[in-house]
Amino acid sequence: MLDIRTPLPGIFRFSDWLPVEGYLPSDAGPVTYQSEALARELGGLSHLFIGFSGYWPERGAQTDSCSFKELEALPTTVRMKEKGNGILQISSAGNTGRAFCQVSAITGAPPVVVVVPESAVDRLWTTTPTENVCLITVDGDYTDSIAFGNAVCGIPGIVAEGGARNVARRDGMGTVMLDGTVTAGELPDHYFQAVGSGTGGIAAWEAAMRLKGDGRFGTNLPRLHLAQNEPFVPMTHAWQNNRREIIPETDMPDARHAVSQVYADVLTNREPPYAVRGGVYDALIATNGTMDAITNTEATEAEKRFVDAEEIDLDPAASVCVASLIKAVETGAVGRDDSILLNITGGGYRRVAEDKTRFPVEPPLFGGVKKGATVDAVRRDIEGWVKSYA
Repeated sequence: MLDIRTPLPGIFRFSDWLPVEGYLPSDAGPVTYQSEALARELGGLSHLFIGFSGYWPERGAQTDSCSFKELEALPTTVRMKEKGNGILQISSAGNTGRAFCQVSAITGAPPVVVVVPESAVDRLWTTTPTENVCLITVDGDYTDSIAFGNAVCGIPGIVAEGGARNVARRDGMGTVMLDGTVTAGELPDHYFQAVGSGTGGIAAWEAAMRLKGDGRFGTNLPRLHLAQNEPFVPMTHAWQNNRREIIPETDMPDARHAVSQVYADVLTNREPPYAVRGGVYDALIATNGTMDAITNTEATEAEKRFVDAEEIDLDPAASVCVASLIKAVETGAVGRDDSILLNITGGGYRRVAEDKTRFPVEPPLFGGVKKGATVDAVRRDIEGWVKSYA
């Protein structure tokens, strides 16, 4: 059974269902509230619950990085400290890297090696100064940063954070489902989230299965409604064509161009854990789920409706999620009295700028690594950095 440890801060009140023994002194964690304004805007939804992961102190949300990726970073960092396996390497389109930098900065946790596309470097900031980040930028997209990050992990002392295989990462993201269910008193009928890799959808499914096993929150798994941002929608295309496998030539032709055209570029993983056992495909099958393709126009219009109603700004990925809910309401895929958990995976950027100083993570230790470059050109310098911080 889930025992909430209320004395612990933030996400760690769910420590009983996190794969860690200790905790970090951070107030970051999911906050769930029942919507009135957006629910009314969408035709009077009677059980719309919003899981907000960002900075919104008036709602009790204290995730300073403004992204639910901080829910991954906190238990992953604790687990790494407990296992003593080395320095974490994170590849990111921006949000995940910022979250790990933030956790390292505010908690004095171990240093991190972060690899991001050059276009994402402005997204890396912390609310406390930090010098223990090895920042590497690559000339390419998110998938290019993943490839170079994997190569960096060949250097002794550096280990990958693990992606979808990282149980701490999945359990951390799964706390949105835990908090939403505990707040509502029951498992939702529907769960909405925008996805890039889809790991958040997997995490929600896994958490829901555990809550079902708990026995106090209902016996039906929530229906997963996952969304991607057109024109980059490989998982959506494969799912809607009843395929377990993503076919790159069919599902993401001219992927680099498609990635450059989306509103929410954090949703552009070209190698998502879709087909693997226990991955996105299985999560959708188990929950009778759906995948939706959202246009940039739909996302920005949904963002305006949300901001006008709830009075907090959104991360573009969260705007894609809101658009998916709006479409589901309009098509009748969800009913007025259905219980809905809307996962707002990021927001409060303007709000945190009012309250806190944001310190850029700079400069990149190694900037502008060319696509296809090997790590050998910078190996000696990275090894020197590792020796300084290990």
